Amino acid sequence: MSNVFTDDCKLSPYWWDRVPRPQLDARPLSQSVVVAVVGSGYTGLNAALVTARGGRHAVVLDAEEAGWGCSTRNGGQVSTSIKPSFERLARRHGARRAHDILAEGRSSLAWLGDLVAAEKLDCDFAVVGRFHAAHNRAQFEALARRIADQPKGLELDAHVVPRAEQHAELGTDAYHGGVVYRRHASLDPARYHQELLLRVQRSGGEIMARCPVEAIEKEAGGFRLSTPSGTIRTRDVVIATNGYTGRLTPWLQRRVIPIGSYMIATEPLPAELMARLMPRNRIVSDTRRVVYYYRASPDRQRVLFGGRVSLSETDPRISGPRLHADMVGIFPELADVRISHSWCGFIAYTFDELMHVGRHDGMHYAMGYCGAGVGTASYFGMRIGQQVLGLKEGRTALDGLAFETRPLYSGNPWFLAPSVLYYRWRDRLPI
Repeated sequence: MSNVFTDDCKLSPYWWDRVPRPQLDARPLSQSVVVAVVGSGYTGLNAALVTARGGRHAVVLDAEEAGWGCSTRNGGQVSTSIKPSFERLARRHGARRAHDILAEGRSSLAWLGDLVAAEKLDCDFAVVGRFHAAHNRAQFEALARRIADQPKGLELDAHVVPRAEQHAELGTDAYHGGVVYRRHASLDPARYHQELLLRVQRSGGEIMARCPVEAIEKEAGGFRLSTPSGTIRTRDVVIATNGYTGRLTPWLQRRVIPIGSYMIATEPLPAELMARLMPRNRIVSDTRRVVYYYRASPDRQRVLFGGRVSLSETDPRISGPRLHADMVGIFPELADVRISHSWCGFIAYTFDELMHVGRHDGMHYAMGYCGAGVGTASYFGMRIGQQVLGLKEGRTALDGLAFETRPLYSGNPWFLAPSVLYYRWRDRLPI
């Protein structure tokens, strides 16, 4: 491997050192349940938790180890998560619904904090605030205008940081100022996942790892799911596969775009260097379309740096040095610091940049979090669980929205490489 890696560098998530993938006891597959959840990430576990506590016999099935996907591979950043602006949403859906959609994002952030507190989840959750950095002057001015002119009733607790004051938030000259969103939070994604999994089990839910669902067939009164371990009959099905949605559900596969997102962790840094680089312990993102996101590790010993650095999906041995070079472009002091972990996972983007919640062919689904799924995957997983139970509080502002696809798209994002090239070119322009 490249000499930017430590001798013992791991090509697995930094988070797994502390919380390895759970080794679940082998058990026979139940032949009949009330709720079958496909996917054991945040969406699936929160849906299973709600339905199990609602008295339903729930089973969660995953093709890999529990939480193997992006629920334990992400950066642990929690935000309000809705990407389109009020103006853009209002043009498409009307002002009232635009307001309600954005309010769901705010609700997801608050709800996750309440969940952590109520369940006493041991996951290093902290409201640290986000510094959203402007990569050029035009973007800084656009951010400042947005904060000054927020839609009524949707105001965020935020303040503008001019470039002259930037070092109080982030020890770099690479940006032109930014905005601090004070209520955004961080957590350890693998610890959070493990805590959810334990609560599902304690509530009577079953977790079946390495038990891929190979086919789903409708039958009288519900569905029949085929797996290598046997057949399972269920009344309700929840599809919670997000960036790993595949041929099992072709209608959904055509509506989500799997995009590789890559991360590295540095070797431990001196405390004084970390204090200079990230003095307020914020989570950080920037205004590039090909975005970077980064933070200090929960123990403040390492920088965890993520982004999209390849035109086609590659492996962590290749993406790691590229991310390291981008990190050094922001923090030159890290030029000689090596990488201890390099890994990747798949997020799910959608054509309208909104997550989608609904029901198709009798099956419930929630997915398409567009890279901001820690809060929204959890929140909408919970809402889907409520919808399965028939509870009115399960309704969301996203219910009934058209889940778009494009002609000739079947789940293979052939257009991704030219799109990334285009957005990288735009990111270099002073606009």
